[in-house]
Amino acid sequence: MKIGDKVRFLSEQGGGIVSGFEGKDKVFVRDTDGFDIPVLIRECIVVESDNSNMTPNHLKESSINSTPQSIEQKESKERPRLKPLERSGADRLNIFIAFVPIHPTKITTTSFETFFINDSNYFVDFLYLSAEDSNWSVRFRGTAEPNTKLFMEEFSHEDLNSMGHVCIQLIAYKEKSFVLKPAISVEMRLDGVKFFKAHCFTPSDFFEENALVVDVVRNDVEAHSAYTNDNTIKQALNKIRGDQHTSTVLTKKESIQRDEPIVTDLHINQLLDNTSGLTAADILRYQLDTFRRIMNENVKHKGRKLIFIHGKGEGVLRAEILKGLKHNYKTCVSQDASFREYGFGATQITIK
Repeated sequence: MKIGDKVRFLSEQGGGIVSGFEGKDKVFVRDTDGFDIPVLIRECIVVESDNSNMTPNHLKESSINSTPQSIEQKESKERPRLKPLERSGADRLNIFIAFVPIHPTKITTTSFETFFINDSNYFVDFLYLSAEDSNWSVRFRGTAEPNTKLFMEEFSHEDLNSMGHVCIQLIAYKEKSFVLKPAISVEMRLDGVKFFKAHCFTPSDFFEENALVVDVVRNDVEAHSAYTNDNTIKQALNKIRGDQHTSTVLTKKESIQRDEPIVTDLHINQLLDNTSGLTAADILRYQLDTFRRIMNENVKHKGRKLIFIHGKGEGVLRAEILKGLKHNYKTCVSQDASFREYGFGATQITIK
């Protein structure tokens, strides 16, 4: 943090521009009315710096910038750099990403903040990426000092559609002799439904408020990728059993998947724990977002059957599903699902 940085307050509304410092732990923030407000540094977050971060518990504030060096590079030559904080027993990598609701009591409408957590004695250079189909985009890049967490981005519920498939790539090192850690790339699927459910946000060691914390690396062990596709499955089977036997195994597996439909209940009380504050339009939009997500996850699996339980009602949701099929999934075939198994308000879709 330096003079001229734009910051906002963590424990209350407001913020401004850093105008000066007092001691090691206090900063003066000039608000829009021109008043200099004294605030503890730990109660501020830099919103224009790529490596902005928060510092409760044992995590400290990082001084490494995630953007190309310019003025910062000159300043680093003029002042001594503080020795990174190291903790006993923290030489194993523990890396997480975390999501914190800005207004926890309004979970269905609030925005969220995303943090990269480096709970280890290593520096970590990393990329946070997301994918739409096979096209990847960098959402954040940065360097996390030992035992720090970095604010990466703020997003709303409307942004969840672009965050279903994310990836963290990282390398870890020290500025002295150290035990080499392998480069890591972990892909994961973020379940958008969790961001509508307050109970999915729980206490942790890293925040005073409840958060959704997702493992990337725990005790040097890379988290199991929660996102797999046909290529990764095929590569794993090839390694174990050989190409010839793998072909037979995949054929059997795919035939089983075709025979066992994937059932999704679109009734809003099955998707969300709390619908307070949601209008009928909000509910319909969320149901259709869920429908599109399930379709996009399975559209490449020819022959697979999907069951969507929408109920009879006024037929609005069913009509929108059929409309979406006609415009976006033209090759798929739809029909009424078995009323004996799913009642009279369900549609079966076969991927073609």
